[in-house]
Order: sequence, then structure tokens, then C-alpha cells
Amino acid sequence: MPLYLVRHAKAGSRNDFDGDDIDRPLTASGHKQALDLCTRLAAISPSVVVSSPYRRCIETLEPLAVAIDIEVSIDQRLAEFGSDHVQADGQLFDLLYGVADRAVLCSHGDVIPAIINGFAAGGMRVVGDPHWGKGSVWVLERINNRFVEAHAWPPPSDD
Repeated sequence: MPLYLVRHAKAGSRNDFDGDDIDRPLTASGHKQALDLCTRLAAISPSVVVSSPYRRCIETLEPLAVAIDIEVSIDQRLAEFGSDHVQADGQLFDLLYGVADRAVLCSHGDVIPAIINGFAAGGMRVVGDPHWGKGSVWVLERINNRFVEAHAWPPPSDD
């Protein structure tokens, strides 16, 4: 059964935001992407919705959570890496192995490639072209708690 790994939708520029980056919100086009993601992800009947503590990730999943009447759970392990991180650590992989099938998780542009590359190094097959853009979704297939295959959905249009 799959789990779904979402890169947050479009947010304003880090350099243009006056405040702590954890509080940087989605842009208007990011909110549109979040609504489009909601439509697609609601169809899979998510078992749980888990987000990085960053506002832009939470806002990406909020329309989905409302649509399926579930709370967005916050998990620090999905947060952006600090400048000293170069790869995903065991705690992050523990989260992914431990979540229920059909879980939807939202994270960041540094975390998601580290997850995909980490599982690929362990033998997971990556099918098709990778999509890393904001609002992209990675579908990770898991059999007997082993990640065996992944493919990406391109981001929804933001216009």
C-alpha cells in the first residue's frame, strides 16, 4: 500500500519574508495548488495527514484535512534540514516506516530528495521522471514494510 509524500505548495520568497521562516505562508498561487492537491489526494481516502511544523506545509495540507474531516498532525522530523544536514536520518525513516498505509505527509525541497535517494540506495525502484517542484507528490509503494517503488506526480498548475 502506498504513502504520499507532498512537497509544500508555492510560498513567498524566503528573502522577501520579514519574520521567522517557519511562519512563511503560501502565496495565492500556492493556496490554489493546495486546493488542487486536496481534490486529488482526497480521492485516495488518506488514513492520516502529517506535516512539517512549517506554516507553508500545514497550509498545503489544511484543505485536504478539512475535506476528509481529519486533523493535521505535526511532526518535527519532516522539518527542513539545518545547514549541517546532508541526508535524512534514522528518525525520519522511522516515521516513514511507522505511518499507516495511505498516509499523506508534507515536507520540504531538501527533505524529500533525501528520502527518495535514501530509499533508492536501499533498493527502491524510482519509476519515470522525478518531479521536485513545489506541490509535487511522491507515491511510495510499500510491501511488507519495505519501500519497493516510487513515482512522482508533477505539481498542479498554479495559474
